[in-house]
Amino acid sequence: MYRSDVIGEESERTAFRKAEKKYKIYYDNTKKKKIARPVDLSEVVDFKSILERYNCNGELMGGVSVLKCDFGRPIFCLESRPGFYFIPGALSVEEQCQWIRESLTSFPQPPDRTNHNAIYGSIEDLFVSAKEGKVLVLEERLPDNVSSESEINVIQSDTSAPQWKFVEELGESHGRDASKSVPASVLLRKLRWSTLGLQFDWSKRSYNVSLPHKKIPDALCQLAKRMAAPAMPCGEEFQPEAAIVNYFGLGDMLGGHLDDMEKDWSKPIFGLQSYFPPRGKSREHAPIAMFLRSGDVVLMAGEARECFHDKQLPISVDLRANALI
Repeated sequence: MYRSDVIGEESERTAFRKAEKKYKIYYDNTKKKKIARPVDLSEVVDFKSILERYNCNGELMGGVSVLKCDFGRPIFCLESRPGFYFIPGALSVEEQCQWIRESLTSFPQPPDRTNHNAIYGSIEDLFVSAKEGKVLVLEERLPDNVSSESEINVIQSDTSAPQWKFVEELGESHGRDASKSVPASVLLRKLRWSTLGLQFDWSKRSYNVSLPHKKIPDALCQLAKRMAAPAMPCGEEFQPEAAIVNYFGLGDMLGGHLDDMEKDWSKPIFGLQSYFPPRGKSREHAPIAMFLRSGDVVLMAGEARECFHDKQLPISVDLRANALI
């Protein structure tokens, strides 16, 4: 998974932190709505424009090259970040819609885990329940040793977790006690991550093979193998073992971090609508800001595998290989 940057007095002065603040969206409150302040994006790398120019006349901007391989569409590289590959518009609109649906309906399904497991245990059919206006109610009280504010110290065994279930409406036994019920729509808005395949123990920062899990969907595996092929050594195939799906609210972002928990760093990380921006191996290296649009794919391999990066997107899917080798 990843190690986050420590945001403190020192990091406030780093080149990466300055760039994060430069491109962060700030809002001005008015009586009617929030209005985003203008942001200078003139220095942001736009691979969509680069692709259009390349397809038109074969020209490339300085510092960008095209990977020579049999992929069927241009793959762009940053000469200053060896191992970084950008595939603009890799997914069709139909494919994007498919994976958005899967991210909301299938990926959060037990036994795969989400940030809600720590408080509510396994939650079935969250998206459907939200659409139907259902409410999650507590059947048993929380154990004294479980904090209702902890969303990272994931409960290891759901057998000891409090029993929650979705109901169409609150009965008299539940009353109006907010501590015993929560609308499914609220839980859906607060969904921040789900993990597929091998499950990650956030409290220990390692993969835990004892946690129940199911295989990564075959269609997602095949997509990952196809898209990650340009970054793989000749004759090798990407074998995804684990995936993390991040869900971002409006204005949310994941600060500078390093994906460092896999045992074998020689294999790339494959990301849908994912990384922004890649930088060097410390906070002192200035980052490269870039646009990521829906359907773009990013690969980080080789030296780029060790680069810090951050994210500010609605949904991103990262797949990792060789997590335990």
